[in-house]
Amino acid sequence: MRIIRLSGKERSISLKSTLFFYICSMKELAYLNKYFKKYKWRFLLGIFFVAISNYFRVLQPKIIRYSLDIVVENISLYPTFDGFNAQGQLLKSIGSTLLFFMFLVIAFALMMGFFMYFMRQTLIVMSRMIEYDLRNEIYAHYQKLSLAFYKRNNTGDLMARITEDVNHVRMYLGPAVMYAVNLTVLCSMVIYSMIQVSPTLTFYALLPLPILSFSIYYVTNIINKKSTLIQGQLSVLNSLAQEVYSGIRVVKSYGQEKAMGQYFKEETEDFKNKSLGLAKVNAFFNPLMLLLIGISTIITLYMGGILVINGQISTGNIAEFIIYINMLTWPVTSIGWVASIIQRAAASQKRINEFLQTNPDIQDQPGSDRQKIEGHIQFNQVQFDYPDTGIKALNTLSFELNKGEKLAIIGRTGSGKTTIADLILRMYDIEAGKGQITIDHKDIQQHQLSKLRSSIAYVPQDVFLFSDTIYNNIAFGLEDVSPQKVYEYAKNAAVYDDIMQLPQKFETVIGERGVTLSGGQKQRISIARALIKEPEIIILDDCLSALDTKTEAKITHFLDQALADKTTIVITHRLYAALQFDKIIVLDDGQIIEEGNHQALIRQKGYYYEMYEKQRLEEVE
Repeated sequence: MRIIRLSGKERSISLKSTLFFYICSMKELAYLNKYFKKYKWRFLLGIFFVAISNYFRVLQPKIIRYSLDIVVENISLYPTFDGFNAQGQLLKSIGSTLLFFMFLVIAFALMMGFFMYFMRQTLIVMSRMIEYDLRNEIYAHYQKLSLAFYKRNNTGDLMARITEDVNHVRMYLGPAVMYAVNLTVLCSMVIYSMIQVSPTLTFYALLPLPILSFSIYYVTNIINKKSTLIQGQLSVLNSLAQEVYSGIRVVKSYGQEKAMGQYFKEETEDFKNKSLGLAKVNAFFNPLMLLLIGISTIITLYMGGILVINGQISTGNIAEFIIYINMLTWPVTSIGWVASIIQRAAASQKRINEFLQTNPDIQDQPGSDRQKIEGHIQFNQVQFDYPDTGIKALNTLSFELNKGEKLAIIGRTGSGKTTIADLILRMYDIEAGKGQITIDHKDIQQHQLSKLRSSIAYVPQDVFLFSDTIYNNIAFGLEDVSPQKVYEYAKNAAVYDDIMQLPQKFETVIGERGVTLSGGQKQRISIARALIKEPEIIILDDCLSALDTKTEAKITHFLDQALADKTTIVITHRLYAALQFDKIIVLDDGQIIEEGNHQALIRQKGYYYEMYEKQRLEEVE
């Protein structure tokens, strides 16, 4: 094995790097100070309980020292009373004194445990409260962030920060803070008590403890690094297994069971090797701790014996010191553990801070209009490039839609149709000087964001349903809604009969993303969820693509009646004969290439005409 020795200069640089790291760590964790301030009385009360608990702990060795000294002194006198009645009385006196000290030690132990219970009830409960607040803060902040943020970050990373990272921070807020306070208070009390007895013996007794602390810190760092690698490999195994189980139909159809099994075996072998490496380090941990504690105890006995012979301390003092050494074992050992927790918490809090310090791109402007939205929409020379990719989606787009009018937006894939819906919902904002979007003749950014979105019903192309009951999915976003209204809109969306055939009917839990339903059923539930809001503006983004002709005709007939007084935008690849549009625009490469009503576009014999003729022939066939 190659041993790397650091020069004095290199050790100095390493020490400076470590100090710099801890300064940076505390800087990241300083964000949590507002929570310590919020729960300051609970925190201060916890410190008080720590002090009281340790006070009774430190008293116990003193009582044991007194009792041992009494026994030693009186036993030495015992032979001098040989043949006298006083010998029996001496033994009885020693016994009653020891019994009193025994009850005293038990009483101190009970008091110590009593206040230790309250110590945990204050500090650990405080950490749970802060964990609750922090999770809610992160979750609330997530909801404020714009759509572009979610496109830049994957869902797994978002989940990790609100779960694993918050757990690491809680370990700092609770156990790490509690043990750090306990270490400070207990070491102060114990070392003070030891120095009062013998400063010389104190020096020799504590000599191995710093070595123990640094050794534990070093081993703990290795354990944490190996644990991180194991967790990462475990995530790989979980992801691989989940992917194979989800795509088992594809795996079987391609006959790749053996290949995927071999790949999983290789990854499992890697996990096994990493786990064995951690087990070897863990096996070294306890023997190292016991060795250094044993050395400290031997030094205490040897040096204490010399001091007893010289008459500087009593025999009971040696027992007292050994108890003190064992008292300090866990607090000193915990230095490395606490330091490791702080490192992990700082890294996690840094990741959390990155998100909490991310300002939402879409915000309410000062003095936002809270008035009811009527439904007039106008795009005036709008240009829009997606901020993440720089892809140009719209190029000098202009159109106007009066309240109650219906607009159909038609075009090839990637022509900018869905971008129009995103801009109306303010999922994105256009840059200054690149056109203007107005709602009710006011710039869209002057409307209060919550008011704007609550006035719009949007059925996206990629339907999303929550893992909840069908009833709750349809009533989503409505506080007071009657069952009759939910049933009515389910009928209007032509999904009522499908729901009633399910075992639990409207109380059926549909699974993650509506996995238990067909594509058409999901689309119709999504339509019912949008229309039950009875909004002023309705945007349907190719939401009838998974329906058969009969169901489609039923829904479009209802939409033609229900949307008579609603401003409606239908984004589609198809033409719906039952829907009478006031305006139709055809997009290509972010620009309007055709515009007008149905008759006018047919006369132009352009893209719309070709699309209409193709669809008509398909229906005839």
